[in-house]
Amino acid sequence: VSSGFPLGIDKVFLSSCKEVSKTLSLGNRDQRRATNATLVSVSPTAYDFAKLSLDEDKEAVISAVARLSVFYARAAYDFYGTPSGALCVYKNGDAWPVRTGPESQRIIREARGVHGHPMQATWCELGERVYTLLDDKRVRWTSIDPLAFAEVGKKTFSPLLIWIGVEPESLTYELANTVAEAITFLLTEAGFSGFEIGFRESIVTRSIAGPKMLSFDPFTDSVPEFRKPFTPALGLSIAPLKTPHFEGTGALYFCKSKDSNRVLLLTCAHVVRPPLAHPRNTVLDCKTKRHPREQVIALGNSGYTNTLKSMMGAISDLDDSIRDWQYVPDRLGEPKEGEPENTTEKRDEYLALQWTIPDQRIIGEVLHIEPIDLNVAPHGFTSDWAIIELYNDKFDWDTFVGNKVYVGGNLSSLDYGKLMFPRPEDQVDYKYPEDGLLQAFGVVQADEIHNPKHLDANGEHCLLVVKNGLTTGTTTGRVMGMESFTHVYDEYGIEGTSMEIAVLPCGSMNGPFSAPGDSGSIVLDRNGRILGMVTGGAGTAYRNDVTYLTPYWWIEEEIKKHFPNSFLYEVIKKAVE
Repeated sequence: VSSGFPLGIDKVFLSSCKEVSKTLSLGNRDQRRATNATLVSVSPTAYDFAKLSLDEDKEAVISAVARLSVFYARAAYDFYGTPSGALCVYKNGDAWPVRTGPESQRIIREARGVHGHPMQATWCELGERVYTLLDDKRVRWTSIDPLAFAEVGKKTFSPLLIWIGVEPESLTYELANTVAEAITFLLTEAGFSGFEIGFRESIVTRSIAGPKMLSFDPFTDSVPEFRKPFTPALGLSIAPLKTPHFEGTGALYFCKSKDSNRVLLLTCAHVVRPPLAHPRNTVLDCKTKRHPREQVIALGNSGYTNTLKSMMGAISDLDDSIRDWQYVPDRLGEPKEGEPENTTEKRDEYLALQWTIPDQRIIGEVLHIEPIDLNVAPHGFTSDWAIIELYNDKFDWDTFVGNKVYVGGNLSSLDYGKLMFPRPEDQVDYKYPEDGLLQAFGVVQADEIHNPKHLDANGEHCLLVVKNGLTTGTTTGRVMGMESFTHVYDEYGIEGTSMEIAVLPCGSMNGPFSAPGDSGSIVLDRNGRILGMVTGGAGTAYRNDVTYLTPYWWIEEEIKKHFPNSFLYEVIKKAVE
């Protein structure tokens, strides 16, 4: 090892690392240093709300603000602070407070779920009447979310807001005003008051031979954030072998039956069979070998590239640190016998060429795909799920962790505890999940979604949840107490309305709960009970204000129709040495 290159790395490769490090945003590098951010998440999950937007199309955003503000002066104020920077087309009711004065700043707000509202018991029926009215008025609506707003860090100030997303530039101020009056009349006639109607521009997105998967033990692994993308810990990045640019996330592991050693992985149908590449949207059942295999790989194109870039950026940072603190080895002296010898092996393991070839990252093949369907009777949920059969020789079953979600990465153990257990009484019996791995066990039922037992830092009822996905890594959120509705307009032959379970970010400054690429991620409450699987979100093309789930209790019922003997992979307890 030359003194000029203290990491013992090839000069050309180190130069490449330096260039990659320069391309990573300064804010994201600082975040990585401070919190060991999950490496599959190159996009920042903290946003600077002092500026109007961080999007490349900033001019388009400014243009939209100017267009809407002509008719509705608070277009850029009412929903300021949401991850997408949602703009208000129109809102009825009393004007929300704004700061005044020549140097006043806009109030940063965040969306909150509403629980225990008198409308909650009949909302599913009322919501259907609302979207039927929107259809009759020819409104190009995309989502309906019943929620409220609060100033960041404070209690909710707004009444129940029926927050309606519409396609950009599709709704005039006049029509919004007319429709809001009609919805208000409809809900008032049903016996309700104390609510408002608000419209925002928003779209709904449906996120889309070789070595064994590595074992994962964050406690003993020296760099768990580097190792995580190559392990089967939940939040596993997957993609179809034939179309690796369409990527998503694995949800949960199943055993096919008690008498079989075949292990299955649940994910979204649109992840393993993207509608753009498979417009026919038909069922696929490969329980026999007559069908051609549709193989699935770990880490699609962007997942692998982003992971590699993050590693290279970290290598560059380490090289800088070593150059700055070259005197430290002199103070520590020569290496001693008995010190760990796995550093070089781990570096070789991560950067080995065998991971660079997609064929070498194949982990299984598609066993069953349900056609994507909307408003499935009797509950009206979205059907969007598929089952992958894993290749046994691609996994080290002796170190397999099963259905555990890695809650580290973006969040330190301290931050996780503060977000998920914010009350002093919560902290009494709280323990951070061992090694940062939260075991999935049990199911959140519908009643607790409507009437949660958790309290947030302001003493308001909420159901706090966590997930780990390809794009945003580990994120926390709060479940809305009333169901949302989404509408799809002829998207690859799929059109219609569905009911969704909705999740909001846990605070405006923490960024969105999900983004495209997180589809298939499983969402757990803070105790590890399974809430649902991410299928999409509403906001802009890259930033979701609201994340939509299909509830797991219903998905499990659907799976049992095709795999009646299947069951969740058994709980794995770490051996005590």
